[in-house]
Amino acid sequence: MQNILSVQSLTKKFDDFTAVKDISFNVETGSIFAFLGPNGAGKSTTIKMLTTVLKPTSGKISINGFNVLKEQDQARASFGIVFQDPSLDEELTAYENIVYHAVIYKVPKKERDERIKKALEIVGLWNRREDYVKNYSGGMKRRLEIARALVHYPKILFLDEPTVGLDPQTRNSIWSHIRGLNKEKGMTIFLTTHYMEEAEAVADQIAIIDHGKIIESGTVEEIKKRTETQSLEEAFLKLTGRDIRDDNIGDKTRKRRGIRRRIRH
Repeated sequence: MQNILSVQSLTKKFDDFTAVKDISFNVETGSIFAFLGPNGAGKSTTIKMLTTVLKPTSGKISINGFNVLKEQDQARASFGIVFQDPSLDEELTAYENIVYHAVIYKVPKKERDERIKKALEIVGLWNRREDYVKNYSGGMKRRLEIARALVHYPKILFLDEPTVGLDPQTRNSIWSHIRGLNKEKGMTIFLTTHYMEEAEAVADQIAIIDHGKIIESGTVEEIKKRTETQSLEEAFLKLTGRDIRDDNIGDKTRKRRGIRRRIRH
């Protein structure tokens, strides 16, 4: 099967700290790919590079056949992304939020209304399109962010902790919509999550990153077999350890760098 995403020897350094260390992996078109790791392992840095937010120190990224470093506009048009942190304008309606996104992504005006309607129907929010986002629940906001990411018809959807902080009922609803996109639309899903049972239930392929390196990859069954464990969570803990990790190691490094610069001046 053809790969929608190809990563080769990807590295990102922040001064004396290497957040991502020479990683390589492929994501098959139409698959659900889970990218897992403890806090500070390099997940967020990797996603930021894949989605053109950060420039790699070295390495190659190809999305939908486009070189992410040299063909950014084409690459961006090929993916949608739902960030871990909220990114909606709460003073606008749901419909207005998506219109703004559609304009940025140059969705043809004659197609805009129909695409927005389809995206909102997929996540069950069409009847709430005129409501202000500030009046939405957390789960509704997450569903709206997914709808917004779909309006330009991406080939691959990046989901960074899509169900964090949501109750079990809302999490199940979100995953129902995501599975539907994957099965019915053939959309490739690239996700990160700390809920191991979610990854075990939905992912076709998994890569586990720790200390900036991919330490294991394959199907759930392959990983469990190689680690001689009974669940993905047991395998994850066996591979990465049970110690509690600091979060945002890269951010801490950048803060230290800023402190050094202020001292120099």
